[in-house]
Amino acid sequence: MPGKLSEKSVMVDDQAEASQIYNRGWYGNPQSGGSLKLEILEALYLLETGRLVVLRGDEPIDFVQLLRLGNKDLPSFEIKYLVYRDLRGRGYVVKSDGGSADFRVFPRGGSPSKTTSRWWVLALSERSIFQLEKVLADLTKSKGLRKDLLLAIVDEEGDVTYYEVRRASPSGRHKRKLPEEKMEGLFTGDRVIIDDPEDAKTLQSEHFFGKLLGDRLQLSLIEAAYLMQNGQLVLKNAKGGRAVNAEQLKGHARKVQRDFDLRLKAYEDLKGRGLIAKTGFKYGSHFRAYEGDPNRMHARFLVHAVPEDYSAIWPEISRAIRLAHGVRKEILFGRVGEKEIDYIRLSRCRP
Repeated sequence: MPGKLSEKSVMVDDQAEASQIYNRGWYGNPQSGGSLKLEILEALYLLETGRLVVLRGDEPIDFVQLLRLGNKDLPSFEIKYLVYRDLRGRGYVVKSDGGSADFRVFPRGGSPSKTTSRWWVLALSERSIFQLEKVLADLTKSKGLRKDLLLAIVDEEGDVTYYEVRRASPSGRHKRKLPEEKMEGLFTGDRVIIDDPEDAKTLQSEHFFGKLLGDRLQLSLIEAAYLMQNGQLVLKNAKGGRAVNAEQLKGHARKVQRDFDLRLKAYEDLKGRGLIAKTGFKYGSHFRAYEGDPNRMHARFLVHAVPEDYSAIWPEISRAIRLAHGVRKEILFGRVGEKEIDYIRLSRCRP
């Protein structure tokens, strides 16, 4: 079917042909008089699939010429086209959003005249920067419109990977109160040792802190700082026996772990939610979080504590999501603010 190039769109003037294109895929926007106005993205896809001939004047133009025109008109046009093409190839009706998102995607079998769109889609290059603050803003907007947010990432070979973004509110069942009496620990520089066997047993078997070394218990610096803040632990330096207070412990921890305060806030929040938090080092994250007894169940979450202005390259985000998926866990990014922590879950999605 012929369409005429007109500035930033392609017009199909024949009423019968316009109606056929619109009704068989909901391409374009019907105009008064029965013509159809196609966006360059739509026209390019119809040209590629052999359903449209695009004329400039009386001369047809090819795919590359129309692609160049799209690149002049729209930033990252080729990225958006590859996502549009992929979604159309999956059988979805796709419309440009015109707002903060790139596309609105309707469920299979749906149409703009009968159903509401299901997804709000952002088309991004793998070379773009993941900015958590922007993702949160986009997520808030999509939820305000009752849409699910999809991030469509185009790699160097043109393949598209989709990530669904949701807020999360993780919680667990471990609500036991810590013992009121203070316990003594030895500060060794890298960790803390609880020497009393009864104290070690209480902290480990009832509250799942640390790891047993025979009858003794080793605590991480984060666990020790948490217990000191809650009044359950007093420390002495293992070298000279001098007392170590909470601020001295945290001051040392900051020197060996620059993001210690960030991690500690996330750890406190996870504990407050009834979760059991253990190191996530072997999984490339800050914590693995259990909803109940770690000896009876697997961790459900991998949690990475990040600052409010967190940004990263997409290959790092993709690697974290893939690793979590490979070990059957959910990856949560905990955005640590002054008053609260927002948890964002990213999961790979096949629309």
